[in-house]
Amino acid sequence: LKQAGDTTTANQEFESISQGFNFYGQLAAEELGQKIAVPPKTTVTDSEIQQAGNTPGFDLAQRFYALNLRLEGNREWNWPLRNMSDRQLLAAAEYARRIQLYDRAVNTADRTKTEHDFSLRYLSPFRDIVERDAQSNGLDVEWAYGLIRQESRFIMNARSEVGASGLMQLMPATAQLVAKKIGLGPISREQMNDINTNILLGTNYLSMIYNQFDGSAVLATAGYNAGPGRPRNWRQTLQHPVEGAIFAEAIPFQETRDYVKNVLSNTVYYAALFEGRPQSLKARLGYIAP
Repeated sequence: LKQAGDTTTANQEFESISQGFNFYGQLAAEELGQKIAVPPKTTVTDSEIQQAGNTPGFDLAQRFYALNLRLEGNREWNWPLRNMSDRQLLAAAEYARRIQLYDRAVNTADRTKTEHDFSLRYLSPFRDIVERDAQSNGLDVEWAYGLIRQESRFIMNARSEVGASGLMQLMPATAQLVAKKIGLGPISREQMNDINTNILLGTNYLSMIYNQFDGSAVLATAGYNAGPGRPRNWRQTLQHPVEGAIFAEAIPFQETRDYVKNVLSNTVYYAALFEGRPQSLKARLGYIAP
């Protein structure tokens, strides 16, 4: 509609989705001339957090997690959340953060409708390690966090169906390749899942792809998910430069398409939190040239 010159109707449509805390909501807000900021933080009390910790089901969930039965644990954790108010959800999320169930902290805080705490929704544990390795590889720390949040939700022993593992969900062959390139030599599965090694390898790999794609976060994020060869091929089909958002929307693999949008949406919220000022998703998406 906007492209066709019907700005009034386009703005009405943008307005209808601009309050959504997601890729499209962020883009719509920018089309309306607004920068992307985090909503005001609702702070819960220690007594509310203590009360949340006594929620029936949470104890059983933790026992399941201790047995590495994550699906069963998630069911026990999520069931009582259905009837909670926003404040109760935030108290439960903060309780999860305190007991280092980071994925539950993120997912629980993600459910709030009108009261929010984006420092829980966009959690940043292991900050010293992530910051160190991101900076030494020339990456924005917020981008590294945006990717980790999407990949593993900070579950240290996360394993995907295809065999990727650790916080940054590295495939074994990729991990060995990167380890060799940076002089670590052959590494064991245990080393691959070690937090220091996993983040070191993941940030190095992301940096390698980023440099291959002339500093395009869109192409590098797609390459991290689908392998660098695919975005290279998709880029070759372009007839002229396009907005990063349009390129992302045209990615032919749904998993990678959603992945790129989620990672970069996450990145903008992390940047707003870390830098304490409004951000631009469109600037991060940039333009993709043939």
